[in-house]
Amino acid sequence: MPRALAAALLAAALLPVCAAQAQPHPPGFHGPGPWPMHFDDRYHHNLWYPNVGWSVAAAPVGGISVAFGGGNFLFHGGVWFHPVGPRWVVVTPPVGIIAPMLPPAYTTLWVGGLAYYYANGVYYLPDGPAGYRVVEPPTGVASVQPVAPPPKPAPDPIVYPRNGQSAAQTEADQRACNQWAMTQRDAMSDASIFNRAVQACMDGRGYTLR
Repeated sequence: MPRALAAALLAAALLPVCAAQAQPHPPGFHGPGPWPMHFDDRYHHNLWYPNVGWSVAAAPVGGISVAFGGGNFLFHGGVWFHPVGPRWVVVTPPVGIIAPMLPPAYTTLWVGGLAYYYANGVYYLPDGPAGYRVVEPPTGVASVQPVAPPPKPAPDPIVYPRNGQSAAQTEADQRACNQWAMTQRDAMSDASIFNRAVQACMDGRGYTLR
């Protein structure tokens, strides 16, 4: 077989593998790829998210637990999870559920004088100190001019257990710190305050965050 033809066939065979490996990870998630994801380009949002139905064996570290309708959900990086058996599955959040804070990246849409916040196919409206309520898509949204999303958020910090805490203990402590941080003043409206509260709590429990 001519060398040029053999090289072309080899490149064609490797192309799907390379494309899968090049696919970015969901925001805030880490691990081997490829990941089942989609690109959300609505309103120039332009971010990758894991597909609805994708599941993980353990709840993502740093997720915020949200109770609604007698069930439990987990909110992490603009992605909603719901427990199904022993796994956590990516779901579309039910209308009415309240996120304690906006996703780290979102697009602002002005409709009828109201600012709607959009991310990953979900629309949010402010709900006072409780946070941001998931709502139905507003009517006439196709005619509005979106505001460009903010810069890409910083990656999740690396958590170092100074006292040799196990992975299970580290995850439990981080969940407890997330819950405590939510009680701090203005933490639900300012992600920087929430993050500082989590860092202070984790430091007090014997962890270094970088």
